[in-house]
Amino acid sequence: MVSNIFKFFTPKDRVFYSLFEEIVGIVFKMAETLKKVVYEPDFDKRSALISEVEHMEHLNDEMTHKVFTELGRNFITPFDREDIHYLASALDDIADYIYASAKKINFYRVNPNEQGIHKMAELILASTEQIKNAVMELRSMKNMWMITEALVKVNSIENQADDIYDLSIDHLFQAENDVKEVIKKREIYQALEKATDKCEDAADVIESIIIKYA
Repeated sequence: MVSNIFKFFTPKDRVFYSLFEEIVGIVFKMAETLKKVVYEPDFDKRSALISEVEHMEHLNDEMTHKVFTELGRNFITPFDREDIHYLASALDDIADYIYASAKKINFYRVNPNEQGIHKMAELILASTEQIKNAVMELRSMKNMWMITEALVKVNSIENQADDIYDLSIDHLFQAENDVKEVIKKREIYQALEKATDKCEDAADVIESIIIKYA
């Protein structure tokens, strides 16, 4: 009887870990596809890739909703309910800005064949890979050095992204004479840079979790 009661209060199959692992996989795949988008010269082929990003963003929304639903169902959670909410929201924000970046490229009919845009997309991919590495280690909490290393790399990547963003905007204002193009490209750069900021936010949440439970 005591065993049955304990089972009732134990989260079934550590559902939150499974959900976060699936979500971070989607976010990483979105970043991979974003990189393909910025390197694709053909408008129609880019559109097809952007549709893939949109589909994954919708799927991520569904998975994030599942996390919030499970918070209402489970009395006991593997770590603080607040941290679960923060991490789900942070990962969702990354997905939102990756999608926004991809969507704006074709919506504004901007040619993404630009060194700054390419570099920002590569940094987003690198950052989401490190976030994925960290999240996949949360289930066991055994390889703390791997999580810490991943989080340090995310912070470093965000700093690099800030520098690339500043240099790209400076070059944009100097080299581009069309005001409309300046406005459109600046919005794309802002969305790309924001994606790296959100990666850092997710890293901060993960750091808070491991400090509490390591």
